[in-house]
Amino acid sequence: MKLILAASAALLAATSLAQAADAPVLRDAGPSGGVRIGVLDCEIGGGVGYVLGSAKEMDCIFKASRGGVSDQYTGTIRKLGVDLGFTTRGRLVWAVFAPTAGYHAGSLGGLYRGATVEATAGVGVGANALVGGTSGSVHLQTISVTGQVGLNLAATGTSVTLTAAN
Repeated sequence: MKLILAASAALLAATSLAQAADAPVLRDAGPSGGVRIGVLDCEIGGGVGYVLGSAKEMDCIFKASRGGVSDQYTGTIRKLGVDLGFTTRGRLVWAVFAPTAGYHAGSLGGLYRGATVEATAGVGVGANALVGGTSGSVHLQTISVTGQVGLNLAATGTSVTLTAAN
């Protein structure tokens, strides 16, 4: 019963986040007082967490709030700290903020750093606090929600590297 409740809560959170992420809002104040320019939606590959950390590949799509632009990114999410267990797949969705409403292809590329807390038993959720990017000019929403499948417990320092896909 607890597993069903946890799975339902994770599915509801992921669905609500995806719906909120698709809303075309341009004037939300971001972490740096910027403008929300779109959404970055990432599929995270599965992997095994070791006592001291893990590294997983990501494939992401940026969808601009205005103009219908979409851009693909690849990346790696690395965790250093307590990361025990395994996951088969995951999804991470961020709101993207910039100093102005414009977006240039590849401008999300760069290194983001922060912290992660996750708990997974079958279906699970996690929270990420990450900031960074190219020259600090573009920011991902400071808090994001992760949905994943597996058996895992993590409390780590986290880094994400994004590269524009060709």
